[in-house]
Amino acid sequence: MTFRTRKWIRPEDLNANGTLFGGSLLKWIDEEAAIYAILQLGNGRAVTKYISEINFVSSAVQGDLVEMGLTATRFGRTSLTMRAEVRNMITRQSILTIEEIVFVNLSPAGKPEPHGYTEITYERDRIPTHHLTETLIQD
Repeated sequence: MTFRTRKWIRPEDLNANGTLFGGSLLKWIDEEAAIYAILQLGNGRAVTKYISEINFVSSAVQGDLVEMGLTATRFGRTSLTMRAEVRNMITRQSILTIEEIVFVNLSPAGKPEPHGYTEITYERDRIPTHHLTETLIQD
């Protein structure tokens, strides 16, 4: 698994116990997963379909540095399934794992559409060539 995104835990990221608020962490993961799906599918219209059990293993406190990792585990006809992990960069302790996050590739009409991919790409060749708002204006 490649860890690409890092976050610094700030006061606004904390819950009433003074530890990392799970909602903030889930927001970061969903955003990171969306970017990963867009790059893997080459389509800015990839949307979250399913998130499996979320396993909070440990927490983080203000000032900690955390990193998020995602890897594709399966390509369906219209979907991409990935696994996520968040860990503390300093202690290397796992903070959270999610075994399955599923994104669906959508057509301009908002319907599931085959994407045609079967393997992970590490190249930048699947970056969408148009801005999503331009596509929406044309529709």
